[in-house]
Amino acid sequence: MVGQALRTPAVAKTTPPGGSKVRRAGRFTPYLFLAPYLLLFAAFVGAPAVFGLWISLHDWDYLLPGKPFVGLANYTNLFDSASLVFESFWSSMQATGIFTLFSVPLLVVVPFGIALVLNRKFPGRTFFRAVYFAPYVLGVAVVCVLWRILLDPNNGPVNYLLGSPIPWVTNLPWVWISLVGITLWWTLGFNAVIYLAGLQDIPKELYEAARADGAGRWAQLRHVTLPGIRPVLLFVVTSTLLASANMFGQSFLLTNGAPGFETRTAIMYIANEGLKDYRMGSSAAMSYVFTFVLILISLLNFRLFRTKERS
Repeated sequence: MVGQALRTPAVAKTTPPGGSKVRRAGRFTPYLFLAPYLLLFAAFVGAPAVFGLWISLHDWDYLLPGKPFVGLANYTNLFDSASLVFESFWSSMQATGIFTLFSVPLLVVVPFGIALVLNRKFPGRTFFRAVYFAPYVLGVAVVCVLWRILLDPNNGPVNYLLGSPIPWVTNLPWVWISLVGITLWWTLGFNAVIYLAGLQDIPKELYEAARADGAGRWAQLRHVTLPGIRPVLLFVVTSTLLASANMFGQSFLLTNGAPGFETRTAIMYIANEGLKDYRMGSSAAMSYVFTFVLILISLLNFRLFRTKERS
């Protein structure tokens, strides 16, 4: 047997002609597929971002030929209480924070409750799914014009039904109630659909096992549903935070920053600084400070969800 084994010829591992070249060429295949996206990203995101950083270092007025270099002056002015832009910028950041603080919890919790209901089987379920998602397909201009008519303090149908002249779009705190409520009505359908997709990916066997162990609906929600949609919840919270922080259209079209500048958000002030007052350098600096704040919030959000997952 040993001799037979020794006489058995060994199978040599041979490489087909040109095989190494094929493998080397295959390494570049993913990059070829990514190339169109990378080119578009570099042209429309990367290059403008770098150019915007360059603008933020200058006193930039695109109507004037001279654009003197000022270094970090546009950034330091944002933190100098004696500068002209300090109070206006941070008041707009405060307005953004107020809107985000009140809108994000509602846009996270309410769509989740709707998704739980729509995930059950009942007559007309598909119809109600379409109804909740329908407002999201409307543009911000359509939504704001519609609600501006409905909430008109003098002739609006809402005040007529309530029998009280409530200043929905002119006085505090009603303007915030209007902005948050309209945004909730307009965008909750998107988050509800995302939640619904996540709920449908949870295996039914987990719920059956939980019921077999005597778990009620609250226990199933806490120990099966929420852990099962944690990645979806992270996406919803992060995207909602960023979308609320970048709110512009509702405030611009519905209240125009009124009363006074109470509802003038950061994006609204940055656009006004650059496109109306022609101070592009200062506007670019504000944009990068605002972006840095959003990055910190996003990282904190990711860290929070990772901590929950580990615990």
